[in-house]
Amino acid sequence: MAACADASHPDRSRTWLVAPRRAPFECSQMEQHLQAIVTVLSLVNPLICGTMFAQVEAGQTRATRLADATKAALAVLVILVIAALAGARVLQVFGVSLDAFSIAGGGVLTWIGFSMLRGNSPQAQDPSKNSAAETRSLGPVILFAASPGTITGVITLAVAHAKLALPVTALVAVVVATVVMWVVMALVAHGGSRARGAGGLLNDMVTRFMGLIVIAMGVQFALTGFHNFFG
Repeated sequence: MAACADASHPDRSRTWLVAPRRAPFECSQMEQHLQAIVTVLSLVNPLICGTMFAQVEAGQTRATRLADATKAALAVLVILVIAALAGARVLQVFGVSLDAFSIAGGGVLTWIGFSMLRGNSPQAQDPSKNSAAETRSLGPVILFAASPGTITGVITLAVAHAKLALPVTALVAVVVATVVMWVVMALVAHGGSRARGAGGLLNDMVTRFMGLIVIAMGVQFALTGFHNFFG
């Protein structure tokens, strides 16, 4: 009966043989998207952005906070999308090899990861200290989320995953990270001053954990660049 069924349905047997061949490619694409999303989320660090935003927007109405959160998220989105789309072209104009930039970008990400792991990231200290003095200025939040380290990470992702083609992986990661940043800013800002003291320990723990991820991704990019450059 089983043999008869197989003989009478040749298309089913062909589908059974062909389907597993597509799985590794699909898994590879999914892994790249997940790694890119986690990396950009680690660099943007929405929790710290939310805490900084709550300090800047203290005393403002809910409508004003939501409007400012949208403005900050859109500004970060534009900056990072431009970095993803134009980064590889700029490197080509200056004659910088994509593999060489992967090595350099991986080194920068590794250094940023070690700073985050120690809990004294230079890009996170100055904006948070000065945010209270800045009256309704979204500059510190935007500069923190779209810092040079974040821009370097986005360009490195675009170079590593798409060469000179459309960097879909980097763009997806940027969009997801920006949406998460906006959601966290809106939620934390809605809590008002309570978010300042309650989020301190959590921010520190998340920053250190994200530092490990950034270090791992930086080392991976650097080793891949070395392999392609000298291979």
